[in-house]
Amino acid sequence: MIHNRKIILGIMLAGSIFFLSGGERVIKIDKNYLTFPISHECDRIRITMSVESAEELPVDIRLTAGAAEYKAFKDVSAYKGRYLKITYPDGAKGIDAIKQSDDIPDKDMIYREENRPQYHFTARCGWINDPNGLIYHDGEYHLFYQHNPYEREWGNMHWGHAVSTDLVHWKELAPALYPDKTGTMFSGSAVIDKNNDSGFGEPGKPAMVVAYTVDSPDRQSQCIAYSLDNGRTFTKYSGNPVVDSKDIWNTHDTRDPKLLRYGDRWVMVVNERDGHSIYNSTNLRDWTFKSHITGFWECPELFELPVDGNKENTMWVMYGASGTYMLGDFDGERFSPVSGKHRYVTGSQYAAQTFNNIPDSDGRRIQIGWGRLSHPGMNFNGLMLLPTELTLKTTKDGVRLVSKPIKEIENICKLAGSWTNISQDELAHVLQPYAKSDKLRLRATFKLSHATNAWLSLAGESLMNYDINGNTLNGAFYSPQDPTSMEITADIYLDRTSVEVFIDGGLFSYSMGRKLYDGDAEGFRLGGNRVEVKSLEVFNIPSIW
Repeated sequence: MIHNRKIILGIMLAGSIFFLSGGERVIKIDKNYLTFPISHECDRIRITMSVESAEELPVDIRLTAGAAEYKAFKDVSAYKGRYLKITYPDGAKGIDAIKQSDDIPDKDMIYREENRPQYHFTARCGWINDPNGLIYHDGEYHLFYQHNPYEREWGNMHWGHAVSTDLVHWKELAPALYPDKTGTMFSGSAVIDKNNDSGFGEPGKPAMVVAYTVDSPDRQSQCIAYSLDNGRTFTKYSGNPVVDSKDIWNTHDTRDPKLLRYGDRWVMVVNERDGHSIYNSTNLRDWTFKSHITGFWECPELFELPVDGNKENTMWVMYGASGTYMLGDFDGERFSPVSGKHRYVTGSQYAAQTFNNIPDSDGRRIQIGWGRLSHPGMNFNGLMLLPTELTLKTTKDGVRLVSKPIKEIENICKLAGSWTNISQDELAHVLQPYAKSDKLRLRATFKLSHATNAWLSLAGESLMNYDINGNTLNGAFYSPQDPTSMEITADIYLDRTSVEVFIDGGLFSYSMGRKLYDGDAEGFRLGGNRVEVKSLEVFNIPSIW
């Protein structure tokens, strides 16, 4: 068959030269993007792409030669004038439908689609999950994340990349890390090597060093890469992997390295088998195992916070992907829990991470979590939840973690109305003009004067359901600071496909999916036996796009 013969045919087409041979297609790049027609009715095939002598990029993709549900894209502007080779298996369809384009497909529609969140970050196209490498550097907040740019389903794990100057408005950049012959790019973190311990930096230009997991069929291992252009491009360390602990743990599951600085050393916290392991290094290249603590799964975090704002009284927080945490002491080698496990969040949030390198003048511990939510009919999947500030507060139950939206969110919330002391029926009337809003914030304090529970719904979907007898909030245990209190305050953020709720100043929070009010369903409803609304504020929120 011609796929296996060394026959090359040159064809002039639309100003580009295409060379066809057995199982290969070679394209001279003269535009900014390659576009890929995708249909989820098609099976995945594996293609590889390489530019001249560069390393091959393997991609599993649902290419179609027929009607496409959407088009994925790859930025190839850096390769203009060079030749990109696509290798594909026998019988593959849709290879000829890969085209070049000056612009992203449907560019004018991006961020305007029906089910596109309007003030939460989403990728222009494709799947996203865990936030990675959260770091502040040179005036920019960097949000890296697990990303499949070729489909709205999980796979082809890259590190996507977006930047912001205010943690609210985001600009998506080209992916930062790509799969290679060693495997796909799983989760990790980033630091700024200010003292050039790694030797990757240059005079006046400290390296941004990222640690990430390489996932291959037989093992997972920890690798590093560095950037000298503020995260726009990365060079993978030639000595990778830097931590390969399969012989220690005899498990495939060893991933998600979190880097931090402690005194004169670097610390890497890695999830391994049944918990988190701690490694030390002086140069970010050579790592020594120090300790292990059980009880966590995936995406480790470890950081220090003052209690009640007192910098003379601090505790360390350790958590995993699920939102449960321990409080304790840390000496650079071992975390010693003194309290926990506790829970501060439920619902769709998973794999949250906090920013490194926040300036001392700011001092906040800022977190972003992945919202495990879908967006029907769209070419993307998953979103990043609102950035929140984490603090430690002394409560009736001891010191606990508090999470509330960062102050920058307040800057985009526009007060539309406020009321005090209104009844249940009045609330439904007051909120009716806002029932169709696709982006809204409600802040209310409810008084359960003669009730054992209170619930608030929109379009038949529960936004809040508080049972004062069972001490449950949307099915999870919650006890207010005054155990005899008949009041609860909820700060509710509604976007097109999501709901985030922060209770009593962030002592508890949850998130969930949302369907838009279509005009036929009921609007806002407040239930319970004579529940009163002590205060209510409604805010409009503009699109960040």
